[in-house]
Amino acid sequence: MRRSTAHRTAVLSAAVLGPLLLGLCAAGPARAHGAPTDPVSRVYACSPDGGADARGAACRAAIAANGEPFTAWDNLRVADVNGRDRRVIPDGELCSGGLSAYRGLDLARADWPATRLTPGGTLRMTYVSTIPHTGTFKLYLTKPGYDPAQPLTWDDLPERPFAEVRDPELEDGAYRITAKLPADRTGRQVLYTIWQNSSTPDTYYSCSDVVFPQAPAERPSPAASAPAPVRTPASRPSADPSVPATPTAAVASARPGVGAGGSPARAAGTPSAPAAEATGAGAGPSAPMVAGGATAVLVLTAGAALVLRLRRR
Repeated sequence: MRRSTAHRTAVLSAAVLGPLLLGLCAAGPARAHGAPTDPVSRVYACSPDGGADARGAACRAAIAANGEPFTAWDNLRVADVNGRDRRVIPDGELCSGGLSAYRGLDLARADWPATRLTPGGTLRMTYVSTIPHTGTFKLYLTKPGYDPAQPLTWDDLPERPFAEVRDPELEDGAYRITAKLPADRTGRQVLYTIWQNSSTPDTYYSCSDVVFPQAPAERPSPAASAPAPVRTPASRPSADPSVPATPTAAVASARPGVGAGGSPARAAGTPSAPAAEATGAGAGPSAPMVAGGATAVLVLTAGAALVLRLRRR
């Protein structure tokens, strides 16, 4: 009698619990958990697994606004969206997917943990997932001029993703996604990732804060701000054709206080005497030399006349 009762109890338990257990097992693979860890997403950075990032000011504020820690960092998913992301997920709630359990991720701050990227470079994303599933990853980057101090809206994102990857393989517990980044982004931006499963009704959303180098400020070069120096022609061609001729002005400036040709440089504003005034109009001997020669001729003539007079006496 006892065996019969025990047998009936076992059969009844199997009949009741069997389908339930099978349903739970079947539901297990449908829970395609995942989130980006590189570039680090807000939900992972602020989770208990986020390490030092979770202790930063932004994450502490997000946890406070959330009311609880982001323990289930791999479960930010919304069912039955079916590609209607812009209609289902409200503006200002893109990072939380509109889920109240993740509302702290929507805080508009400029100090979220971020990953440095290169404009026009190669993005290598690591998207951790516990169970492999088919689906499409769509990657968006906020538009130029995005203001991190304002809530993220759909208008901050381009209409089309800059990369779309379908059914990547799961390797060592993560999807490895490679894509070329836009080349026109600077400063702090948000990398927005949408993973729409095709084997489940779920769509996953994540915000990864990234930083691109700022474009250098346009400053006039010294040559452009100052007038270009006036170059003088070369004084003489060099005897060696391989050695360039040296302009006179360059020689004068190379030796302070000395002008071209070794003469003392004149003070600024003192005009130079014309060459004709310094040496005479012609190219012959100077006036003092002519006067001295005439005097010598007169002396010689007087001496010769005196000698002739003495001989006649």
